[in-house]
Amino acid sequence: MHEKAPMLQATTREKLGSRFCQRIRKAGKLPAVVYGHGQDPAPIALDFHEAVGLISKGEKVFRLDFPGKTSKDEAQMVLLKDLQFDYLGTAIVHADFARVDLNERVRTRVAIHLIGEAVGLKQTGAILMHPTNEVIVECAVKDIPEFFEIRIDELDLGHSITAGEIKLPLAEMKLITDKNAILAQIIIQLEEKVGEAADAVAGAAEPEVLTAKKPAEGEAAAGAAGAKDAKGGAKPAAGAKPAAGAAGAKPAAGAAGAKPAAGAAAKPAPKK
Repeated sequence: MHEKAPMLQATTREKLGSRFCQRIRKAGKLPAVVYGHGQDPAPIALDFHEAVGLISKGEKVFRLDFPGKTSKDEAQMVLLKDLQFDYLGTAIVHADFARVDLNERVRTRVAIHLIGEAVGLKQTGAILMHPTNEVIVECAVKDIPEFFEIRIDELDLGHSITAGEIKLPLAEMKLITDKNAILAQIIIQLEEKVGEAADAVAGAAEPEVLTAKKPAEGEAAAGAAGAKDAKGGAKPAAGAKPAAGAAGAKPAAGAAGAKPAAGAAAKPAPKK
């Protein structure tokens, strides 16, 4: 299957370190390393656009061609083992390759391609979930598939397709991923209902709007004092003169301590 694996032109890197890797990337190259088969790791550089373009298409097995080779048959067969990305997680900045031969058994990741339109998507609010987009298998290098196709035409609401349902093309191929891992399922989207519930809760929590104007602080105090006076139990403020007729006013004429009127309570006349 991989006798015609794509060829990558590689050059040896003399200097190592992150600073030199940055220079290599600025020059349009992809830093990489090749290891395995009892040989020392070999730092190399690849053409960035060529390597990333093939990797993005799903290629995993390559032949490396180094300058000075007399024949392309001497190119080293390698398997893509790991990729490193930038801090945004989008751009490839480094690649790891392992030396292999076509008959060697290896473990590798294989992409999952969903084919068809699920019948369950015809229901209102139904969406397709694809939580596992690749699985790990063990097989010979020459038998590594590019991807697995999974048909989902009959997938209905409440049902799912698991990794254990993958039909492996060869009996020698072994599935390493958990057989219960979900590859595809149909569920009802609840975002709209959750949003409505949140709005209802927010509306209930809103404070009551008062249309009447609130009295100022001084006005409120005066109003409270007036209310007490109306009941007859309020005392006048300190230093205030009592109102006319209020308690504490001078007694009126004829009250206790007043002089009697003329002729009133007169002394008896002397005897003759």
